[in-house]
Parts: sequence; C-alpha cells; structure tokens
Amino acid sequence: MARLAAMVEAQARVIRQQDAAMTRSRDIFERASAAARLGLWECDLTSETLQWSGGTYDMFDIARGTPLKRDKALVCYPEASLKTLESIRSRAIVERTGFNLDTDIVTLGGGQRWIRITATVECADDRPLRLLGLKQDITDERARWERTRRRAEFDDLTGLANRRQLQARLAEACGDATAQNAGGTLLLVDLDGFKDVNDSLGHAGGDACLKEAAQRLAAACTTAEIVARIGGDEFAVLLRASERAPVLVARQIIAAMGRPIRSGCHRFQIGASVGLAAIQDCRSDVAIKRADTALYAAKAAGRSTFRWFDPVTMRV
Repeated sequence: MARLAAMVEAQARVIRQQDAAMTRSRDIFERASAAARLGLWECDLTSETLQWSGGTYDMFDIARGTPLKRDKALVCYPEASLKTLESIRSRAIVERTGFNLDTDIVTLGGGQRWIRITATVECADDRPLRLLGLKQDITDERARWERTRRRAEFDDLTGLANRRQLQARLAEACGDATAQNAGGTLLLVDLDGFKDVNDSLGHAGGDACLKEAAQRLAAACTTAEIVARIGGDEFAVLLRASERAPVLVARQIIAAMGRPIRSGCHRFQIGASVGLAAIQDCRSDVAIKRADTALYAAKAAGRSTFRWFDPVTMRV
C-alpha cells in the first residue's frame, strides 16, 4: 500500500509538473502573441461558434473568455469590408483552400483598427468542418504605409498632390493608360509676384504665401480631378471633360489669387497667370508643354490673366 501510495503521488507530481509546464507555455504564448499583436481563431462551420485566444479578444475589445458566435464579431466590420470578407471566405470554403485579407474594423470599444486575417479550411472526408488561422493587429503598419504613401504622392508644405501624382493621373486622362472618360483640360498656374514676397519676408513668409495660395486654389477647383503643386510657386489643375467650362475655372483662380494675403502683421498682394491646354488625343508630356506655352503667353500678356493653347493652329 505504501508503494502504491508512493506511485500515485509520483504520478500526481508528474501531472502537476506537466500542468504547470503547460500553463507556463500558454503564458509564454500569450505574451509572445501580445508582443506580436497576434491572436489565434477558429470557427466551427456548423454552429458558427468561435474559439479565440486572448490576443484576438483584445484586438476586438471583447472581454477574454466571452462565449462568441460569429455574428457578434461581424458587427465590427464596416459594410464594404464585410462584403469582401464574406466573398473570399465563401470561395475558400467551396474550394477547400484558405485566404488572406487585410481589413479595417471598428471594435466594440469604438476603436478603429486594421487587422490581417489568415485562414485555412479544415476538412474531414472532403467536408469542410472549420476555419482556423491567425489575426494580427497591423494598425501601426498601416499608418506607416499611409505616411509613406502621402510622402510619395503629396506635397509636404501645402498638402496638395505632388508632381508625381499629377503625372500619373494626367497620363491616365490622356490615354497613356487605360481610362474612362479620357479627355479634359490641363491648367498650369504660376503665382505672380511670389518672388518679391519670398525676398522681402524670407522663407517663412514665402511658405505662408504658398499655403494660402494652395487653399485658395483648392477652394476654386472643388470639382477638379486633381489639384497639385508641381514645384516652387507653380501649380496644376486637371479638369475632366465633364467639368465646368475651364475658362470659368481659370477666372475663379485669378480672382481668388488676386485678393490680398495676410500673414501675421504682414499684408501682401500676389496674382496668378494661367495656361490652359486640351488634353484629348495627345500624350501627357505634350499636354504639359502646351499648357506651359499658354502660361508663358499669359505672363507675356501682362500677368493675372489666362491663355489657351489651340491644338488646331498649334499656337496660343
């Protein structure tokens, strides 16, 4: 009996040690998952019951251990994101494969996050039983990507699109790339008198002037395809063929830029010259050259005015 008791105690000790080891392993996994912002998930395809690790609960701002049905988690997905998720999920189940998806969610706590979902379908006798995989919080990664994208496509000072973005959109509109409703008008805008402001008030005054000019330009061109700063004190506006008459837009730009600008205790006056060129049936680089030719003609005509480039006569 003593030997039997000793054996039972030894086995119990081993079980306790194994249980402690498993607890430590789970703790290590949860900590590692939290550091990596990862969570495990599983969905029974018959009952739609969810099994989540702690990290997944945290991701959705749901108390750990809360019994879950899939419909409770789905309320966190905006309509467009949910539509995409349901489409690729259904296809994965039918094809007995899996899927990957980066999507936005609004947590039950009201937080906005981006998550990366990886999933695989588990089958028995070719019958889908469950979906399982990982969810990862990629909110910070998405924010870094967005900052990088903005630096690549937008002007840091004014917030307008930059030259690179303009060229891409212009190429599309001109037909260099596949596009619908190709055609329209390119307006190049140059600030008159900006050099005097920059020379008298320095770069800080010049920057204030450019920011105000950018705001006025955007306000005057609210329906434009794109409004961009393409360098120094030069801007560009792309109007598609369906937009208002380009001449009206050019006049609005000139009127907006002609109003006095105040910056601190300083008050100064600038203006704008505008060159216009139709972009139908020509390459984007040709459209820019034509608008630039028209812009120089507007400056030569006394500034604070506009000129058209005529593609028939090839003259302004």
